Amino acid sequence: MERDRAALKGLIEALLFVSGEPLKLASIAKSAGVEKTDAREILDELILDYSEKNGGFLLREIAGAYQFVTNESFAELLGHIFKEKRREQLSRSSLDTLAIIAYKQPITLPEIDEIRGVSSRAMVTSLISKKLIKPIGNKEVPGRPALYGTTKEFLIHFGLNKLSDLPAPVEVKELKFENLDDLLENE
Repeated sequence: MERDRAALKGLIEALLFVSGEPLKLASIAKSAGVEKTDAREILDELILDYSEKNGGFLLREIAGAYQFVTNESFAELLGHIFKEKRREQLSRSSLDTLAIIAYKQPITLPEIDEIRGVSSRAMVTSLISKKLIKPIGNKEVPGRPALYGTTKEFLIHFGLNKLSDLPAPVEVKELKFENLDDLLENE
C-alpha cells in the first residue's frame, strides 16, 4: 500500500460516492487493488474524517458494507427543501409485527399471532412484499409452519450493520412513545 495513500483514499472515497448500493469490503479492496486490511484502515479513516467534519453526509457501515448517507441533522431541512418522496411508511401493526420478528427470529406465524393477540397474516405478507422479512425455513413440528426472519434490506432500511445493533429489549421498553406519530413520519 506504499503507493500514494492520499490518492488511494481518494479512489476509495470516489468508489463509495458513485455507488448507489452499499459496497462490501472485499469489493472495495479488489477495485482499489489493495489488501482488505489496508482498505479497512482507509475506510476507518474516512468514517472518522466525515464524522469529525460533521458535514452534509457521513460514511457508515450498513449491513456489512459501506455507504455514504445524509447526515441526519439535515434531514428535516432537506425534506422541506426538496419535498422528498418519503419511503413508504409502515403502519403501527406492521412495525409491531416487524419488531416481534426482529427480536424473536426465527419465529412462526402462529407464534407472532400469539404474541400480538390478533391475526398477523396480512402484516407478514406486507413485510415480505417490502422485502423486510422472508421465510427462512420450517419449524420441525407437525404441520411444519414457516419460520420468518429479517433480511439484508431490513438492515439497510433501518441503517443497521447487524442485528445486534438493535436496541436491547429493555432499552425499547424505556422509550417514550407519546411521539410515535412523529417517529413514523420521519421514518
